[in-house]
Amino acid sequence: MSSQDQQQASPFTLAVCAEMVFRDLPIVERIHRIHDLGFQVEIWDWTRHDIDALARTGATFSSMTGYIRGTLADAAGAEELLHTARESIPVAKALGIPRLNLHGTGLDNKGLPVQPAHHVSGAMWLQARDTLNQLAELGEREGVTFVLENLNTAVDHPGVPFARAEDCLALVAAVNRPGLKLMLDLYHAQIGEGNLIELLGKALPHIGEIQVADVPGRCEPGTGEINYPAIAQALQALGYRGSIGLEAFASGDDELALRRFRDAFTLPA
Repeated sequence: MSSQDQQQASPFTLAVCAEMVFRDLPIVERIHRIHDLGFQVEIWDWTRHDIDALARTGATFSSMTGYIRGTLADAAGAEELLHTARESIPVAKALGIPRLNLHGTGLDNKGLPVQPAHHVSGAMWLQARDTLNQLAELGEREGVTFVLENLNTAVDHPGVPFARAEDCLALVAAVNRPGLKLMLDLYHAQIGEGNLIELLGKALPHIGEIQVADVPGRCEPGTGEINYPAIAQALQALGYRGSIGLEAFASGDDELALRRFRDAFTLPA
């Protein structure tokens, strides 16, 4: 069966993060490779890229980081987050990107929080809910969806507030608007919480996209402890038919990593 046939057999839309594979190539060439292999494309910080060059690739883009700076849970940071989210929307529209990714606070180039918070107060929860409500309103007005991504604090992102999947889900459910959904990252959730299939069932009504990588190592499915074929079967049984993004490094050959990703989420006919 060809790669194209395999993709057509998948009930999900599969995307690949261009920031993490084919890293020996310039970003435009990475996107061409991902697109030619039949996947949609995800990017991170749009300010680092030539947007016209990305648009000329003809690729279909799934998501990108939806802000430049800011944080959810204090007034000044929230204003900066909203301001840079507004700046991001024209870029998303130029690339046809439907989902704009958010975190509890801005991250530096090592993935560490610009404004760490090891304790989250009740006032911070209320500010975060209000900020996300404003972002949902902005998304609905502009025809895009903001998605709040869970992270892990044990390995990759210590000090990020609202990092747990359950925290992100609680905030998205509290806002409960179509302009805000959950970017459920199963790599981060496995490190932080585990019990992934039950988490999927709880989060299903609020999921905007799912991201995957294996644990440990953050490489493609099949390189660690997560049973991604079982995850795929559970998602099919739950009725999920949305996007699944590979946000993972290749353990070896990049095309093999993408093939393993596709195989994990391609179910028997």
